[in-house]
Amino acid sequence: MIVGGGFGGLAAARALSRAPVFVTVIDRSNSHLFQPLLYQVATAGLSPADIARPIRNILRRQLNADVLLAEVTGVDLDRRRVNLAGGDSRPYDYLVLATGAVDCYFGHDDWAFAAPGLKGIPGATHIRSRILRAFEKAEAESDQGRRNRLLTFVIVGGGPTGVEMAGAIAELARLALPADFRHIDTRSARIILVEAGPRLLAAFSEPLSAAARRRLERMGVEIRCGSRVETIDGVGVFAAGEEIPAETVIWAAGVTATPVCQWLRCECGSGGRVPVLPDLSIEGRPEVFVVGDAALVKRGHDYVPGLAPAAQQEGRYAASVIAARAAGRPDPKPWVYLDKGMMATVGRKFAVAQVGPLKLTGVAAWLAWMAIHVYYLIGFRSRLLVMLEWAWAYFTFQRGARLITVPADDANS
Repeated sequence: MIVGGGFGGLAAARALSRAPVFVTVIDRSNSHLFQPLLYQVATAGLSPADIARPIRNILRRQLNADVLLAEVTGVDLDRRRVNLAGGDSRPYDYLVLATGAVDCYFGHDDWAFAAPGLKGIPGATHIRSRILRAFEKAEAESDQGRRNRLLTFVIVGGGPTGVEMAGAIAELARLALPADFRHIDTRSARIILVEAGPRLLAAFSEPLSAAARRRLERMGVEIRCGSRVETIDGVGVFAAGEEIPAETVIWAAGVTATPVCQWLRCECGSGGRVPVLPDLSIEGRPEVFVVGDAALVKRGHDYVPGLAPAAQQEGRYAASVIAARAAGRPDPKPWVYLDKGMMATVGRKFAVAQVGPLKLTGVAAWLAWMAIHVYYLIGFRSRLLVMLEWAWAYFTFQRGARLITVPADDANS
């Protein structure tokens, strides 16, 4: 039983295609989502269908795999059953929990209504509608004060998601929209990136962090590091003693694991994640594995980062342990993370990349980022669509997915 059809869960399912087991993948969504490109959907660069594909379609040729659309509400470890919403449950011999992460508001869950996060297609289309509707409302607004508030966009969090969102919104306002509006200059929009720490991209080296900051500032983004958010409400953000009136606030400041610890009745580690053993199983339950963002995996004096390549490697390793046990073979050696580095894009033709001692900035890093992201998309059609959308945006400075799909009341709630 595999809970979650993301990078880790899907990697585990596919790695078991030749094992003497029957696999059931449970997910509350029917599609696998390429989350690293969600910000492109949120800023009208790509449509949702470009970065998502039905799980059934992905596993259609895997005869030992089944897919169940359902929401998991808990795990009965003693009876070895997965509990589902509605009161149903399903048995398992081996369980792989790959449930990912959700937005973390650090004890201020009431901020979610005013500052939505970017964790799924609904969230991305919600944010896209908010951004586009802000420009539309500003076009019809005669009061300059209210217009300024409508054209102010605040992104909370200076990690890769926040940096990528800030750069994409700046390009949308400066390059894609100006010719479409008659009464406002979209280039006057303020994009403010608020970060509580001393610098952007804290996980990257300081030179790469500085390069990303310089690029954003050249694009017109206001950077406010060392600025901790104190309040977010329907009219803006209060941070470091200053009120920033803004119609649109986007949360990119942190995530926490789904409630897997509660399901397993174990003590949570950093970020609400489940501490796992070297074989990715949990203490005292060798048949239960946790992978991806929900797993806390020790690596020297640190932990394995919550990145897509790590989740895929963990999923494949957990599958190899299950396959070995099902076939009566010894367990493989303990899992070792192969670090494939980190990347973040900052608008067109610029990215920062760090792979071990190798550090890249500018066009070279951007080309590497683009190639890697296209490579990891599942399905030739998805790769082709994304390449065509990017080529269109690159040569025309336009974004083809500028659709407001969320009703006004929903977009502002």
